[in-house]
Amino acid sequence: MEAAAILRLRHCGAAIFCRRAPLLCPACGRPLRGAGLPAAPVRLPCPFRHGHRQPRAFLLRPSAGSFLGGYDGNSDLHVGITSTQGVVYNYNEEGIHRDETGWEQCISVPLVQPDMFGLRQQWDHLLEEFSMGEEWLPHRYEERDHNCYTYALAFINSVLTAQGKQQMSKSEFTEKFVIPQTKNASKYITLHQELTTKEFYIVPLPDQEKQC
Repeated sequence: MEAAAILRLRHCGAAIFCRRAPLLCPACGRPLRGAGLPAAPVRLPCPFRHGHRQPRAFLLRPSAGSFLGGYDGNSDLHVGITSTQGVVYNYNEEGIHRDETGWEQCISVPLVQPDMFGLRQQWDHLLEEFSMGEEWLPHRYEERDHNCYTYALAFINSVLTAQGKQQMSKSEFTEKFVIPQTKNASKYITLHQELTTKEFYIVPLPDQEKQC
């Protein structure tokens, strides 16, 4: 079940997060109508995507449960690569999986630009051929050194090599593409968790951001 949207408004020097826009400021009790543009509720964009609707992408999700279903920030994560039809290719101790369900709430990193026509056409063939390699047999799996991330990054690097581009290390790919999204997701998860137990979550704004 999809969580309700999170709204943000600003009033009396604070950012106020809620599910439904209030008539009165929960901090000072004054009416918000006519309080100016900062007090207008803005819907926060959800950082999570339905993975099976994200073609040719790198996906990240909790190994168990979901990001908005009790994820504590420390549990194991699982990654995969989508085909053009949203089938998620992923690797674990049982070998390669081709999942058509189970990735409905993910962090998604698009891997192919719209103008890369040749790669878009070859993607499924490249992904399937790569996944048939012996290095992705079940007995080759190692939790720390030969895992789902190893598989996904190796495929990405195989595509980069075929295009004559430089390969990326795990740390480089993570820092450039994954960490910015996980930081944003972490903030959203915190807000979601706060608003499961209270109607409002109020955060004082830095002095330079206080507008009313």
